[in-house]
Amino acid sequence: MASMQAIEITQPGAADVLQLTKRSIPRPGPGDVLIKVAASGINRPDVFQRQGNYAPPPGASDLPGLEVAGELVEGDFGSDNPFGLKQGDAVCALLTGGGYAEYAVAPLLQCLPVPKALTLVEAAALPENYFTVWSNVFNRGRLCSTVGGMPESLLVQGGSSGIGVTAIQLAHAFGHQVFATAGTADKCAACQKLGAHAINYREQDFVEEVKKHTNGRGVDVILDMVAGNYVPRELELLAEDGRLVFIATLGGKHADIDASLIMRRRLTLTGSTLRARPIAFKAALARQLHEHVWPLLESGKVKPVIYKVFPAREAAKAHALMESSEHIGKIMLEW
Repeated sequence: MASMQAIEITQPGAADVLQLTKRSIPRPGPGDVLIKVAASGINRPDVFQRQGNYAPPPGASDLPGLEVAGELVEGDFGSDNPFGLKQGDAVCALLTGGGYAEYAVAPLLQCLPVPKALTLVEAAALPENYFTVWSNVFNRGRLCSTVGGMPESLLVQGGSSGIGVTAIQLAHAFGHQVFATAGTADKCAACQKLGAHAINYREQDFVEEVKKHTNGRGVDVILDMVAGNYVPRELELLAEDGRLVFIATLGGKHADIDASLIMRRRLTLTGSTLRARPIAFKAALARQLHEHVWPLLESGKVKPVIYKVFPAREAAKAHALMESSEHIGKIMLEW
């Protein structure tokens, strides 16, 4: 059987447990396609998996990697093909694993055509962040215009991350007031450039700063990657009928919550993970992105923010950079 290069996790541990290896090229099953990978995105869940804290869902590849872009080589291009994709097309795809390899299998319904004017490296930076942000900010968080026609406001905790720069750009493109926290002057400047009012959480209190710029009202939606001791302060900051959406717990999974505050202000606490959701759910997100977001990417109104591209064989260096939190935007592997 033909082989390919891949990056595997030899054992749970630090970044250097990522090693270049050879694997058999995977075979697509019903509804699947095989992609010749040009680039793969690095995401925080890859780090958690490498550390032994985030096992792949049943049936997924043991190789890390949740997003790729490349060329469709073969597969099932049957009747359920909403974007009319065919062999030879350039696509980006959301995966449950297996992205750190020269070839990857993905459900056809989780593949999207590469937006015009984007490179394959740029396209590989899209799926994980854009699927996640659309699902959590616009679907679960219901960020929208109010009854009076005024756009709601959003606070992004961790605005300089891949998720953060995506959320800022999309919310800003749809006319929403956006606030974002970051930990350095350079990161705050980057968030500001993308359309957010940036708050340096090391020097400023995000609750006071947001209330000052909203006449004490607070924000309608908070996208939270921190949790922990941020939660009580976020509840204080939410406007009436506000929504707090958790997508990570980097600050800890436990928090003290004032239930009476939730009742009085009619607040909603929600959250989600994406990786183990069924194909049908991700397919619906793909269609929504193609309709609402792909035109923004093709017009240049929003774009992926790429911090650094590593040769795939240097995946360990890429992970070390992510764990340093020095980056702004995405870290990529190129094959």
